[in-house]
Amino acid sequence: MAAAPTITGFPPRASQIRLVVLMTALSAMSYFNRTIMSIAGPGIMREFGISETSMGTVYSSFLLSYTVCMGFGGALADRFGAKRTLFLAGLCASGFTALTAMCGPAGIGAYFGVVTAFITVRFLFGVVSAPLYPSTARISSDQIAPSAQSSVQAIVMAGAAVGAAVSPVLFSRLIGSIGWRPSFLLAAAATLALMLAWYFTVPDSAPRDHKRVSARAAWGKLLTDRDLLMLTLGYFMLNYFEYIFFYWIYYYFGEIRKMGAEMGALATTIMFVSMAIMTPLGGWLSDRVGVRLGRRLGRRSVSMAGMGLSAVLLFWGASGVGVAATVALLALALGCCTMAEGPYWATAIDLGREKAGASCGIMNTGGNVGGMLAPVITPLIATRFGWAGGLYFASFLVLLGVITWLWVNPERHGLPETG
Repeated sequence: MAAAPTITGFPPRASQIRLVVLMTALSAMSYFNRTIMSIAGPGIMREFGISETSMGTVYSSFLLSYTVCMGFGGALADRFGAKRTLFLAGLCASGFTALTAMCGPAGIGAYFGVVTAFITVRFLFGVVSAPLYPSTARISSDQIAPSAQSSVQAIVMAGAAVGAAVSPVLFSRLIGSIGWRPSFLLAAAATLALMLAWYFTVPDSAPRDHKRVSARAAWGKLLTDRDLLMLTLGYFMLNYFEYIFFYWIYYYFGEIRKMGAEMGALATTIMFVSMAIMTPLGGWLSDRVGVRLGRRLGRRSVSMAGMGLSAVLLFWGASGVGVAATVALLALALGCCTMAEGPYWATAIDLGREKAGASCGIMNTGGNVGGMLAPVITPLIATRFGWAGGLYFASFLVLLGVITWLWVNPERHGLPETG
């Protein structure tokens, strides 16, 4: 029988706070490196004559490999430890971020073609990015009590929002100052520095890591678990909704709503500031409701309410209201939706138990199938029904995601409602 998690209440130890801060920083840096491709995208499209659909394929090449390798990345964290898995993956991510700057006709593009070069490099960047969130979830399963899991997972996911919020303003200014190629090289150097800080700060292995690695839960059991499958289906809907914002919202504001590059970058930043605030708020509310009324209700109620509101807000914001109202409504839509992030990840940890990394990897695989489809399907819908139609479809999907929570019950796994 595994020992109880080392965080049993507040305040946590300084080393544990430092660990959460570093995991959040890794999350922020990863999303910065992901979203800068969409910030550089309009200029790259003009420079090389790349169509919207082709650029959508470049975006989705990252998501394809990221999705396919997610479960494997979680299994690596379970088997070899999250610290080493994250460090090696981060070093490679830094390298492929740098290689993105070399995809033009004077570099890798000279051998394979520019579009193929971008697709290949971003595909490999997705492979090495896949272990990130399953690994942080694995660390959390070892270090954080169940009553605080939603909060900690939400804080880590809020790091993604910080990275995504900073990238439009910072990276667009970098591009304007030094060009998109040197800007990618600077991002690669920052990633490398952060990974070195991770390696020299985090202990070699988390408590009870080796005990959990030796516990061999069958993958077949995880892949046929009804609760995990329904959780994964709901996360598919959630990620489809979110990834439209990650990959197309800057383009939507700048090119469709004609806000211009500077105002479009500011509006995009507002989206992710909302996400950065409301993601941890959702995790905190989920844990507080869970302490009072039971873990299952805490996670379900916050997720269902946030996702339901997000569908209404996105539908309203896409209906042709003024620019300021559109920005406000879409920012609230993204924020409400991401309030569900902490509860989703905490529930996946509960369901996976000794295989938390693999369980979270499976859920995130399903989520990123939705995320992989969104950058391609959205412009395809837009060509026939307009961009409002693409956003309406996302509203419909996230409403379906609300319903899936009715079939998720960690209590079937013998987990107590409190603790």
